[in-house]
Amino acid sequence: MQTKKTGPIRPRRQNEVQITTTAPKERLCIATGDTASVDGLVRFVTGPDARIVPDILEKLPGRGMWVASNRAALTQAIKKSAFRRAARGPVEINENLPDLVCELLSKSALDLLGLARKAGAVVQGFTKVEQAIRQGDVAVLVVARDGAEDSLRKISALTKESEGLKRVDSFSRDELGLAFGRENVVHAALKPGRLTDRFLREARRLDGFRLNGQGS
Repeated sequence: MQTKKTGPIRPRRQNEVQITTTAPKERLCIATGDTASVDGLVRFVTGPDARIVPDILEKLPGRGMWVASNRAALTQAIKKSAFRRAARGPVEINENLPDLVCELLSKSALDLLGLARKAGAVVQGFTKVEQAIRQGDVAVLVVARDGAEDSLRKISALTKESEGLKRVDSFSRDELGLAFGRENVVHAALKPGRLTDRFLREARRLDGFRLNGQGS
């Protein structure tokens, strides 16, 4: 009887990292009834006073109620009494809840930009941004929506050459200035990393609540 020859078993090195992949978490949107990744949903909980509270950071205790991250879905959830059914009891809903979610998502995204800057993961200014893009060291490009047309046109042409580069234009120069602690910020680029991934998620969720790109 022949035995199958096998190569030597390579022992795992002490510092070797085993890569594992996990599927993104999914939840049911109480407005649409569709199941989707939490990356595109907003979590809500019922507070002690039975008021519906947005849990942007997804850390509040209680049974989560998830809604697709856009103004239309949240408005639908309110009109259809989806929160009452999900909470299995009477609830109080702020009449400005969509605007509140928009405000909280904006703050969360801008806070992450500030953290990324402090961590050295941000490049600012057109020349530095252009250089970083050409070097392939950029994952997300942030452009002020009210920047000069000529500047925006130049950066748009540059990003077309960079496959896979994400672009965020959800914020004004003033908003970006507050996040970066300086005036008149029009261009910024974020290097790949965990903070950048988190910022991109918040910016994408925020887009669903902006009205014509101009906020709540």
